Amino acid sequence: MPLLPRRTLRALERFHAARPWDHNAHFHRWILRQLPERVGSALDVGCGSGDLARLLTGRAARVHGIDADPAITARARELTPRAAPVTYTAADALTGLGGRSYDVITCVAALHHLPFQEALKAFRDHLAPGGTLVIVGVAREHTPVDHLLGIASIPLNVLMALLKNRGRPAPRPVSMTAPTRPADLTFSEIAREARAVLPGVRLRRRLFWRYTLVWRRL
Repeated sequence: MPLLPRRTLRALERFHAARPWDHNAHFHRWILRQLPERVGSALDVGCGSGDLARLLTGRAARVHGIDADPAITARARELTPRAAPVTYTAADALTGLGGRSYDVITCVAALHHLPFQEALKAFRDHLAPGGTLVIVGVAREHTPVDHLLGIASIPLNVLMALLKNRGRPAPRPVSMTAPTRPADLTFSEIAREARAVLPGVRLRRRLFWRYTLVWRRL
């Protein structure tokens, strides 16, 4: 949004502070469509409050969520029914994965918190043969295409906020209380580094200041 006047930016910030909606959750159903109908195990890296981990139980017999923030991980446990086949660990995503492999690994808006290539290598090495890696990430705007997608997202962002909150002010969702930080890498840098680690990976710029990455291990 850097091309907008400062006054307009402040007005948009006030509007969205009163009517927040979770851009990451917007991609959850898309993530599920990238996965097989049924798998044995799934890992959600940067699981936050566990919204996606709980959805993954519709595809996986066992789901594990990992997040570096102990507070949000504790909240995920509180929000997850005891009977659900979901476990959570508060740990670093690179050192806390252990020796287990998974049929599905997801990571939503968390990869830019980690060393990029090192994280991709860890995900690759913990993905079982035939497994699927799905990432929804955040990139630093750099090219005209990035800025055009950002500008196009602004009115849609307002419309989604109105629709999801029925035009009324609303509290911030629990999923939006985890710490955040801006992205360092541009989409071009992300694509170049991802292709070096994950041959055949598919990447795409998306609206709402996100990109997607899908890779299937042979």
